[in-house]
Amino acid sequence: MTPHLPAASSSSATTSRAAAAAAAHHHLLGAAAAHNHLLDAAAAAPSSPHHRRRWRRRVPGCGLRLRGAPVRCCAAAVPAPQAAVPARARAGAAPGATTRVFVVSDLHTDYPDNMEWVRRLPAEVGAGEGAGLDALVVAGDVAETRDNFARTMEVLRGRFGAVFYVPGNHDLWLRREGGRYMDSLEKLTALLDACSELGVDTGPRMIGDLGIIPLFSWYHKSFDKEKDVNSVRVPSLEMACKDFHACKWPSDLANDDESIALYFDKLNDKNHDAIEEVKNSSKQILTFSHFVPRQELCPEKRMLYYPYLPKVIGSDFLERRLRDIHSNRKDGAACHVFGHTHFCWDSVVDEIRYIQAPLAYPRERKRRMNSEGWLPFCVYRDGFNPEIYPALWSDYYNKNKREPENTQLAPWVARHFAKYHKFH
Repeated sequence: MTPHLPAASSSSATTSRAAAAAAAHHHLLGAAAAHNHLLDAAAAAPSSPHHRRRWRRRVPGCGLRLRGAPVRCCAAAVPAPQAAVPARARAGAAPGATTRVFVVSDLHTDYPDNMEWVRRLPAEVGAGEGAGLDALVVAGDVAETRDNFARTMEVLRGRFGAVFYVPGNHDLWLRREGGRYMDSLEKLTALLDACSELGVDTGPRMIGDLGIIPLFSWYHKSFDKEKDVNSVRVPSLEMACKDFHACKWPSDLANDDESIALYFDKLNDKNHDAIEEVKNSSKQILTFSHFVPRQELCPEKRMLYYPYLPKVIGSDFLERRLRDIHSNRKDGAACHVFGHTHFCWDSVVDEIRYIQAPLAYPRERKRRMNSEGWLPFCVYRDGFNPEIYPALWSDYYNKNKREPENTQLAPWVARHFAKYHKFH
């Protein structure tokens, strides 16, 4: 999946440029021998001068360098290992201190290149004033095995004063666990236990003046409300989505209905009191999930190599829950971070800012306009960073109207199906 090409100035040109980068989902099996995954797209074109100019306008004090690599994004230097972080910083920023919050999703550190990226995050304290706290929000899909998950989170915990996490679907896969867990819920418990041991937050709390609320979620097919593309034959969800085979659920939970999504949504009820305390204590709140809360945060089906993608990405329960949390937030004080689809995204919908900042797979980073250097993305520095960062698909939809009733395949998708699939 490589959706991250620069948008052209005109609507038609933008659509054409977007074409080369459109991709469907990273969990889907490839049907064509020329592709490792069904949704792999053509290589990305270089970023335009327009986007290079936008990268230079950044919040002061938010510059970071990975070890041995320049970074030109709104990221900040991160703190020393936990033992070296003052206790008052670990508990929350002291009065007058600078609080910074970074976001990232889809680390997939089973890939050596991705684990190396994590290890290259600097361990020294950054340029924050006073005894400020740097926090990291990880929106799921850390690693496929429990052991890699724990190693990754241990490194991150050593780099940041606070780390927040919610589980993604890859985190709950069982295929490489050697029978260690009876089902994916048992593995979920093991991951949450590991977080507790490492000091990783999986529940709500305040960081300085910002309230951070993790939201558990899962997808359900009925999330997809837009018209289906029926002009081509595509693999079924059961054939294409690895979750259907790599995850295992108790008998009362099924992929064909809303039961799994509802189960995960109800996990948030245990944090009700803590959520209410955060809502009453802060005028600025960041919620985050792995899955997608609104279908508008994914390209239209006609743009995707796998048009069934919206059926395995999001949850209506999630959107209703975060809307309730953010109901009284105004003037840029509400933000939700998500992951899962690997589409870089930054847009405001109904007064809530939605951000996806995925590390994603190594091959994807080579083909998108957002290089790995902009991660982790600095979304908050004593206030939310007001700048919308450039990302192909959110830029496109910030300028072009969505057409959910239009099922005419985008040219690049039509070419893909003409080559690898049969039309009806």
